[in-house]
Amino acid sequence: MGHRFRTSVILAAVVLFVVVAPLFGQAPAGKNWAPPKTPWGDPDLQGIYTSDDLMDTPIERPVEFGNRLYFTEKELQEAAAKLERRAKADLEQYVNPNAGVTTGPPSNWGERAKRPPRQTSLIVDPPDGRMPPLTPEGQKRLDASESRQTALTPQRPPASWEDYDLYIRCISRGVAGTMLSSAYDNGTQILQAPGYVTLVHEKLHEARVIPLNKPHAGPNIRNYLGDSRGHWEGNTLVVETTNFLDKKTGIGRNGNGIPTSDALRLVERFTRVDTNTIQYEMTVDDPKIYTRSWKIAFPITQEPGYQLFEYSCHETNYAMFNSLSGARAQEAAEAAK
Repeated sequence: MGHRFRTSVILAAVVLFVVVAPLFGQAPAGKNWAPPKTPWGDPDLQGIYTSDDLMDTPIERPVEFGNRLYFTEKELQEAAAKLERRAKADLEQYVNPNAGVTTGPPSNWGERAKRPPRQTSLIVDPPDGRMPPLTPEGQKRLDASESRQTALTPQRPPASWEDYDLYIRCISRGVAGTMLSSAYDNGTQILQAPGYVTLVHEKLHEARVIPLNKPHAGPNIRNYLGDSRGHWEGNTLVVETTNFLDKKTGIGRNGNGIPTSDALRLVERFTRVDTNTIQYEMTVDDPKIYTRSWKIAFPITQEPGYQLFEYSCHETNYAMFNSLSGARAQEAAEAAK
């Protein structure tokens, strides 16, 4: 995988120098453009898509942008120059070991955006790009989650694996966590068959098999990824997901954030807007946690040569083993004093 990442950085640097137009976002397709159809007549969304370009875009909009969703052309040019400098620094540091550059981690630790994103935030509604106010229960969960995050210190080592979230334990990132970009492995493969759409996510290799035009499972059947059902509205795939387990993941990268409730309802929309781009939307409705629904939206793109690679989480989860064994060793040392 390290070779793939280094190669992608080299290619990104070349593209940054010779191809200017794609830096400023994918141009919208013409009004007459229509997605291809599958042999059975559904709009064809199939392919491997990535949200790498959005990895530096905050979920909530910085307050200084107010209600402004998009960067100006000048700001986009500055962001493009930053990407160019980053790609150049990667090459100087990790192709030439004598360059003496000290910026960032090795390129095989993560992936890079290829174009500066147009959006100032992933949240598009409310208009200010901020999460809505919390309910009393939501505030209670926020306080508890912040307390838990600060509790694991050398003075309070983990008592068991249950002190860690589901992502660290290689179990699940939740629906939102699989779609929101992180530092690496942001690929999602869309597969279609008559009556079904399947989403295969690169990180943790979670998969959702989504029946079309079928009723939801009964309310007693619940799991980490909920129960997803889809239908078509014109060329848009609409996926409604309910039946979530309570207090498992949040609406954040890798499932971070305030733990959602069993009343959570997500509505996702997938619209293919040109050959290589799907416009993705997710409306979050959790009346136990948030005082109103809110929406995230961003494009996901197909990139030449992008593949889904094996993600051996449990097999190489040294963080869990080392932290728990270290905690037990620390306790033994304290007891021996």
